[in-house]
Amino acid sequence: MNSNGKNGSNGDYAAGGEPILCIRNLKKTYMQGKIPLHALNDVSFDVQKGELLSIVGPSGSGKSTLLSMIGLLDRPTDGSVFINGVEITRAKESEAPRIRREKIGFVFQHFNLLSTLTAMENVDIAMRFTGTSKNRRKERAFELLSMVGLGDRLKHKPSELSGGQQQRIAIARALANEPAIILADEPTGAVDTKTREVIVELLKSLSKKGQTIIVVTHDMDVARQTDRIISMRDGMIASDTGVKGNEEHGL
Repeated sequence: MNSNGKNGSNGDYAAGGEPILCIRNLKKTYMQGKIPLHALNDVSFDVQKGELLSIVGPSGSGKSTLLSMIGLLDRPTDGSVFINGVEITRAKESEAPRIRREKIGFVFQHFNLLSTLTAMENVDIAMRFTGTSKNRRKERAFELLSMVGLGDRLKHKPSELSGGQQQRIAIARALANEPAIILADEPTGAVDTKTREVIVELLKSLSKKGQTIIVVTHDMDVARQTDRIISMRDGMIASDTGVKGNEEHGL
């Protein structure tokens, strides 16, 4: 898919070839009685492989709606989302779970771990419906948990772990099926400042290894550590800039 959106990626990624994610003229309108509410209004941008992008904006600006469209958790009123050149917005409802499982990893503010399962089992379960063998799932879960610094917490349940450790399990789970994109919704919102830095450094490390990550956050300290910031307001992109240009936009 050629890059022809209104809000392309910043210059640092211009030489990266075809974008891994293309958003084209995305719109989402809800009806409040007879009054239309435009949650997204003609949003277009590209994201390159390995980019660590943050989306910021006040409550009601459209950033969470945008994440839902990319994650195929909701459908746009108009416009398209392409991942690796394949349009996912026209997929049948029956295909949506497979697309989410294979192409998208999710990280949530409150971790969304299963309390009765161990760290290993919480990562393993993400691979249960992919045809991956039991032995390979176990190997993969161990590899990922070791990578996020929890190789010594494999058999611990969420209640036995700190918030930061739980979020690292959630990140390992999001990586389990080698997704094209990780969508992180306020990933540091439920942890303290010290732990926040650990999570951000982990996301930056993953990005440097080629993992594409989109972070929705209210925390500008987190946003400033990403490669690029998209600021949203009233369902539209107010600014789209690399971190070096943040001062120009009052960020």
